[in-house]
Amino acid sequence: MKRTIYSLFKEIVASNPENTAIIEDDRTLTFVQLDEMVDAIASKFYDRKPKSVGIVMHHGAEQIAAMLAVLKSGAFYVPAEPSLPQERIDYMMQTADVDFVIKDNYCKHLKPADKEMTDRSEPDGLAYVLYTSGTTGKPKGVSVENHSVVNYCEAFEAEFKTGPGDVMLQYSVCSFDIFVEEVYTTLLNGAALCIPSHAIHNGSLTGLLKFAERNGVTIIDGFPYLLAEMNKLDYIPKSIKLIISGGDVIRASYITRLKDLGIKIYNTYGPSETTVCSNYFSVDNVEPLEDGTFPIGKAIKGVEVKILDKDLKEVPRGSIGEICIFGEGVSRGYINDAPEQSNFVTLTDGTRMYRSGDLGYELPDGNIAFLNRRDNQVMILGKRVEPEEVENVLNTCPEVERGIVRAFLDENGLHYLTAYVIPKKGATFKEIRKYLSNRLTNFMVPEFFVKVKTIPLTRRGKVDVEALPVVMKVGGV
Repeated sequence: MKRTIYSLFKEIVASNPENTAIIEDDRTLTFVQLDEMVDAIASKFYDRKPKSVGIVMHHGAEQIAAMLAVLKSGAFYVPAEPSLPQERIDYMMQTADVDFVIKDNYCKHLKPADKEMTDRSEPDGLAYVLYTSGTTGKPKGVSVENHSVVNYCEAFEAEFKTGPGDVMLQYSVCSFDIFVEEVYTTLLNGAALCIPSHAIHNGSLTGLLKFAERNGVTIIDGFPYLLAEMNKLDYIPKSIKLIISGGDVIRASYITRLKDLGIKIYNTYGPSETTVCSNYFSVDNVEPLEDGTFPIGKAIKGVEVKILDKDLKEVPRGSIGEICIFGEGVSRGYINDAPEQSNFVTLTDGTRMYRSGDLGYELPDGNIAFLNRRDNQVMILGKRVEPEEVENVLNTCPEVERGIVRAFLDENGLHYLTAYVIPKKGATFKEIRKYLSNRLTNFMVPEFFVKVKTIPLTRRGKVDVEALPVVMKVGGV
């Protein structure tokens, strides 16, 4: 039986046509209305038989419909926020070789479809390409297939029992895989997706939560720092039953009050390369580990997770090794064969494995504890950042003689970036920051810039991190 994102969507449309699919500030769409919007958009390009389509749109029903329309046509989409630097958007679209780009104006004044359009999507066909930070100085595109998303939606439903009556808040940016979780686990399981306006999304957290309460939001998905900010508030909507944390470690101190309110809270883990998440862990009635964090749990349905040594052999329970992921969630890899493609391994039986680069160990009860990275990659505001990419861009700046970028931890264990710069004569840090802002997403631009006369080196010629002045940062949560 054909199981793709779009085929599952059509099953929900057939079984729940009048149920609410999309909730916005000033309108709601039923599943059948969303389906009609999908066809109206698809009819504009269906005959072109595209292979890949860029989607650079503000959040809303039209954005979701455009993604489904691309999938129906048999193509894959490449999402990008309109607020990203144009140079970065252009790089993503060019390297993904998109046939064309859908923007907001493309979806205005839509007319009902006037042609019959069959579903061309295939289980092994690509669904989307998400770009994430890369070590080469350019972002790399993760290629995810339809069947991997379908498996994830089934695993999500098996764990959280979501369906009609549930309402998911759509909060994440479209270029991060939490967005995939918000959208597809919701719509493909018959629940409703609640999308705030740009003003509410970027306004106060209290305003966002009031919007959530007005619209009966039952599930919020976000990074640990969002939970930490919610934990400080006196006001939490009573409609919220489940909060899912992912993208970084969650600490017991972030959720003290939220747990007292009886809200179910999950810690999740999984790189974009393995389709959103590979592990779930419920923190309800559980004591944290010695370092104040929680385990990342056990593998989800359709996925297997093992702790392996450098020779890819399983280590004894309790021993530290690399977290390696197998099964339905493992993606095709990186578009254009990025250097990091070597992290994807095809075993002799054809099974695909992804080497996460994360270190962890198995607890006595079978749950996995995350420790840290084996490389320099860090998470900032829940998003993956390779300091090497930032450093490479910094060194292309005409105002910089030489620069390095290093990550440090604040008082609460969250990473931040500091740039150490030998500026050229007459250069200003305003110019340097602007240069980076035009080429990197906001969270990748270093928080601090330090002017230095020389870069300290060890006897072996490597950067002497211990000799660098550290800009202390107060914990943000």
